[in-house]
Amino acid sequence: MKSVRLWFKKDGLAVYISHLDMNRCMTRAVRRANIPLWYTEGFNPHPYMTFLMPLPLGQSGMREPLDIRIEEELSFKEIKNRLNSVMPEGIEIVDVAKPICKPNEIAAGEYEIDVEFSSEGEAEGFAAGAASVIESGVLNAEKRSKRGIKTVNLCELIRSFEICSDGNFVRVKTVLAAGNSVNLNAELLMSALCNEFSAEPEKTEIVRTKLLREDLSIFE
Repeated sequence: MKSVRLWFKKDGLAVYISHLDMNRCMTRAVRRANIPLWYTEGFNPHPYMTFLMPLPLGQSGMREPLDIRIEEELSFKEIKNRLNSVMPEGIEIVDVAKPICKPNEIAAGEYEIDVEFSSEGEAEGFAAGAASVIESGVLNAEKRSKRGIKTVNLCELIRSFEICSDGNFVRVKTVLAAGNSVNLNAELLMSALCNEFSAEPEKTEIVRTKLLREDLSIFE
């Protein structure tokens, strides 16, 4: 048995594939590619396949990890080529490697967010206001968890935040908490900022570029 970490890109129309359907999609792709998956033992065996930090619906990911275990010796290049030959549009295997970091080492995610407004003035005003709010250290929002809904200061979950306007676009680069115990959805952050200023953007695109460890080194 060999542990393998797949790194995949998810964008385009694929961002609208739910996590459950993504699981089914990857399971079918691995089978079609004739990758010899290792199956769990017990009464109801199933293929070992673990998404380490699933993307929320509607968000793109440039380097998302998926762990599998295989029963035969295949080169990483062969696994990558086989899978990409059967992947649907919008999903691409960008790398295959031996897992280095443990899944519980994921502590943050780096995001690039583009927000389009109807005018240049609206974009400038939002960028200036958002920067001021984040700098103040207080941005409260209702966050849903397994225990219910509670009010959380989102600034406490932001590791870094940069924002600027360019014409009627606002561009954000931010690092947010991401893990099993503490997690901040980039969509919730942008929604809270828009509510703060009653802003109504025409379009928002969220891309997770990489996952990070607690010291902000790259998760590998």
